[in-house]
Amino acid sequence: MNSAERVFVAGHTGLVGSALLRRLQRDGFANVLVRTRSELDLRSQAAVNEFFATAKPQVVVLAAATVGGIHANATYPADFIRDNLQIETNVIDAAYRNGTRKLLFLGSSCIYPRLAPQPLTEDSLLTGPLEATNEWYAIAKIAGLKMCQAYRRQYGFNAISAMPTNLYGPGDNFDLANSHVLPALLRKFHEARLRGDTSVTVWGSGTPRREFLHVDDLADACLFLLQHYDDENLVNVGCGADLSIGELARMIGSVVGFRGDIVFDTSKPDGTPRKLLDVSRMQALGWAPRIALRDGLESTYNWFLQNQMRLRA
Repeated sequence: MNSAERVFVAGHTGLVGSALLRRLQRDGFANVLVRTRSELDLRSQAAVNEFFATAKPQVVVLAAATVGGIHANATYPADFIRDNLQIETNVIDAAYRNGTRKLLFLGSSCIYPRLAPQPLTEDSLLTGPLEATNEWYAIAKIAGLKMCQAYRRQYGFNAISAMPTNLYGPGDNFDLANSHVLPALLRKFHEARLRGDTSVTVWGSGTPRREFLHVDDLADACLFLLQHYDDENLVNVGCGADLSIGELARMIGSVVGFRGDIVFDTSKPDGTPRKLLDVSRMQALGWAPRIALRDGLESTYNWFLQNQMRLRA
């Protein structure tokens, strides 16, 4: 990559896309292409084809997706599978047909089987049943990475795929109904502290284990892969360490300054028991994250405090 190339960040207003945009701008990329959803609906094949034919991006990072936590996946399964399949199909095909030099597709660690051996290696894909609470999203993401492989094999299109672990950071979705566990807990503990609550209730038993990566580390990994990786095999991107949801809740409570009790509602689903990525392939390439979880939580909470009025608008 060079800083003069036209780089299209699909989904630049989301958590991952905004981090990529910040990083590219910081590194002096002068021709970063972005479009809001109102300007370009990636679910529309005609609109996507017209954009690629006109803009001719040389590099594409496909970070756009319909995403959410357990509740959102359960409530909107049709939206999750339809929207993501449409976005992936339209962008990957249009990129190939309009001469894009390289495309990076971003998936999710939920693509792996629910009970696959831990830590999750890239080779465990499609070796068992998916987690039922997010299978619609997972199936769409699997289709996207397989489409990248197929276009590489049939057409020689330089498409690569990365599977990030659970992400967090500035620009996250803090909606209590539709967000992922970390931002939801951060907001829940913050509001409980403001109200003076004596306890906070957390969904599930608190025993499932999760791995978390700061989104700025992912942005760094994306640029690294665009510069140094050319293969059809997917690559896990994570930190290689996890903690229980109970431990996460206590850490967030400490960061926010909540002094009360934490109550676990075992009537609510836990989701996958554990989801830790094997990151040896990424480490062998020479990349590792830099932001420790506690430091990342503190900076994310500061961002939330500075932007909470806008988030509620």
